[in-house]
Amino acid sequence: MNPAATLQRPERAIDPATLPGDVRLMRVGAGLLLGVALLAVLVSALAWAMRRPAFALREIQLVGEVAHTRTAALATQVLPRLKGGYFDMDLMAAKAAFEDLPWVRHAQVRRVWPQRLVVSLEEHVPVAYWERPEGDPHLVNRFGEVFEVNLGDLEDDELPTLRGPGAESAPQVWAMWQRLQPEFAPMGARIVRLALSDGGSWQARLDKADAVIEIGRGDVDEVVQRARRFALSVRQVSAQFEQRPVVHADLRHRDGYALQLLGLGTKEPATAGTLRRR
Repeated sequence: MNPAATLQRPERAIDPATLPGDVRLMRVGAGLLLGVALLAVLVSALAWAMRRPAFALREIQLVGEVAHTRTAALATQVLPRLKGGYFDMDLMAAKAAFEDLPWVRHAQVRRVWPQRLVVSLEEHVPVAYWERPEGDPHLVNRFGEVFEVNLGDLEDDELPTLRGPGAESAPQVWAMWQRLQPEFAPMGARIVRLALSDGGSWQARLDKADAVIEIGRGDVDEVVQRARRFALSVRQVSAQFEQRPVVHADLRHRDGYALQLLGLGTKEPATAGTLRRR
């Protein structure tokens, strides 16, 4: 045997279970701290990478029938409010930015890899004007919702006018217009204004001779039936007087209606005669 050789005994592994409790606790704490530190580094690196130009949004694609939303409005009103890149953009905030455009009723926003934002827009479809006590009218869409836009952008200026106790009554007034309009077809007339009073009474103005029809109160079916009976019978009355157009009719009578025909008994429409139909 070489006298210089040294005999070494192999070290025995330390069983963690044999360590004192405070030592084991220190080891667990150190492991947790290391894990948290590594996670923080990973999150920071991910956040840094997400802000790189490679993940910036490069394109906004509009989907849907867009007739009134202009590119200039998108550039000046929406783009400055879109913050972040592909991963960190707040889609709810982006949705709100698009829906703040005057003609936009609803917007859906989604990401498309790698650098595109797809925006589906639903615009208001105007069906009527909403008359206000002061100022220019607003518009009513096909859902009965009142919205405000520049009326110069409106392509169809032959819309009917609606009025009610408040904007919250617009769905009710628009629904009634849709029910009543077909009832006046036998007269060859169109409702150009329909108003609901604070007391719940309906009044219609027709395009034919600018006639005003006081329809009165009642539930929907009652009001529609009253208008139907009038429209079907007034032609017979008018035929007896050389087809004179109706100037005013009051349907609020229990057993009939009061009727004014243009020029009846006078040369001046302002003093037209009055008939009572039963």
